[in-house]
Amino acid sequence: MVTMGVEEEFLLADAGTGAAAPVAEEVLRAASNDVVRRELRPTQIEVATGVCHTAGALAAELSAGRELVAKAAATAGAVPLATGTPGGWSLPSHPARGRARTITERYRGVVGDYEACGCHVHVGVPGKETAVAVLNHVGPWLPSLLALSVNSPFHNGLDTGYGSWRMVQQSRFPGSGIAPWFSGHQAYEREVSRLVDCGVLVDADMSFWLLRLSGKFPTVEFRTADTAGTAGEALLQALLCRALVTRALAELDAGREARPCSPQVAAAAVWAAARYGLAGEGVDVRAARPKPAGVLVAELLAEVAPALEEHGDLPLVHQLVEWVWHHGTGADRQRERGLTGAWRLMRVKGHEPGTPPA
Repeated sequence: MVTMGVEEEFLLADAGTGAAAPVAEEVLRAASNDVVRRELRPTQIEVATGVCHTAGALAAELSAGRELVAKAAATAGAVPLATGTPGGWSLPSHPARGRARTITERYRGVVGDYEACGCHVHVGVPGKETAVAVLNHVGPWLPSLLALSVNSPFHNGLDTGYGSWRMVQQSRFPGSGIAPWFSGHQAYEREVSRLVDCGVLVDADMSFWLLRLSGKFPTVEFRTADTAGTAGEALLQALLCRALVTRALAELDAGREARPCSPQVAAAAVWAAARYGLAGEGVDVRAARPKPAGVLVAELLAEVAPALEEHGDLPLVHQLVEWVWHHGTGADRQRERGLTGAWRLMRVKGHEPGTPPA
């Protein structure tokens, strides 16, 4: 069975005021667990699951990780927030160290207000050549994953009009968006090395593509989704990502390679998903034409239905998608509460009431 794992990034906020809290080191010490990790800023923290084979195992790890980081943050008078951007919370300046300092000096103003958080999904793939071929197959579906996950509508105290302002911020980095089509692993490595040599990437582990090869694990890494508002939505992303990879592997086994898509159309599709989420017009990357986001999500579900059924995940995924349609995306729910109330909505407590059952 194809494996999967999730890394969730959270913002740290003062439990009383909601202001950004640079207490990552205190949280790490309190957690005393290698599933809780540093992120770019001291106001951010990451929680990682282990390698999971089933939806049930992953759901349990997601809830346990959220509960662990919430308890660790409480010892520092803070709460982790499940949102893609800080919104209206103050962003204190802190001196960066190590690799984070190199990143800060390289990108300067681009990272000056960048404390964006994502939900990253790793899916196991046998071999790097196969992994690159999987990237080619899966790329056109990434905007629909983003549309389902948008959870960062606020920035600097204002409603940006976007479902995912995190994606807008991320697009300012070089080499962002959907990765180009590659003929094989050698071509992939050559392109990454060229970007490093050109000085636009700090190192080979820092490509900004929404789906890339992991530099640490035998996986492809989805970096598409905003941090999920609930553990159920994080689980939904993971199950869809695994199903997309499984479907791509089946296509490759049948001798069907992916066709290149227009880079400009791909960029338009990512922008539309970030702008409208599920509420408006999206872009069909393969057909190069506009299409309602809801239709694109339905097409995604139809595409991966055989893979979801193979893993026994089809009923659960339909349940989780229905929950999002009924309750709205994270961005929708934040807007319903307004900026002053949204931060309480996003406080991580583990398996929160109202979270889709996993």
